[in-house]
Amino acid sequence: MNNLNHIAFIMDGNGRWGLKKKKSRNYGHLAGVKTVQKIVEASISFKVPIVSFYVFSSENWKRPKNEINYLFNLIKIYFKKEIANIVKNKIKINILGRLNNLPFEIRKTLSSAVKKTKKNNKLTVNLAINYGSKSEIIDSVKRLNSKSKKINEKNINSNLYLDLPFPDILIRTGGQKRLSNFMLWQLSYSEIFFLDKLWPDFSKNDLNKIIKKYHKIKRNFGGI
Repeated sequence: MNNLNHIAFIMDGNGRWGLKKKKSRNYGHLAGVKTVQKIVEASISFKVPIVSFYVFSSENWKRPKNEINYLFNLIKIYFKKEIANIVKNKIKINILGRLNNLPFEIRKTLSSAVKKTKKNNKLTVNLAINYGSKSEIIDSVKRLNSKSKKINEKNINSNLYLDLPFPDILIRTGGQKRLSNFMLWQLSYSEIFFLDKLWPDFSKNDLNKIIKKYHKIKRNFGGI
C-alpha cells in the first residue's frame, strides 16, 4: 500500500456553484471556505500529514476587484474567528506565494497565523496565495544564484517556497483538466484526480474514495 504524506487541492467551481444556486459568485466562495474546513477535519481523521490548497493564483488578479476584495476579506474573517481552534487542534499553517504583493492587512493576518501555529504538528495546511508555480521556480533559481550555489534538482527543491514532501495526490474539482500553474515542479509524479463536482460539493466521502483508489495504484516513478 502506498504511503500518503501530502494531498494538494485545486478548489475550482466556487463561483459557478454560487450562480447555480441562483446567488452570487461570492456566495460560492463562502461555501468553499466551509468545504476547506470540512476537508481539513477529514484529513486529520484520515491521518494525512500535509494538505495544500490553491487559494489565490497570481493570475487571479484579473478577476473583478469586488470579488478579489471579498476573497481577501474572507481570509481575514476566517483567521480572526478560527485561529484559536486552529491552535487548539494543533494545525500548522504555511503560506506560499509572492506575499509582498498582497495588501498589508492580509500579510499581517497570514503572518500572525503562521507565527501562532509554527510549533503545531498534527496537520500541516499550506495555503497558496498570490501563487504561481513558474514564479516559484524562477524565485528558487534566483535564490541559488544569490548564494552562488549550483543549479541542480536537489538545490531547486530545497529553495522552493516550502521544503516539504511533494504531493502524492492532486485533486482538482470543477470539471477542468489542467494544472493552472499550480506546483508544476512538485506534481511531476503525483497521482492526479479530476472531478466534475464543484468544490463546495466536495465531501469527506469523496476524499475517502480517492485515498482508497490511491492506495491501490502501482507507482513506478519511471520504472517498471
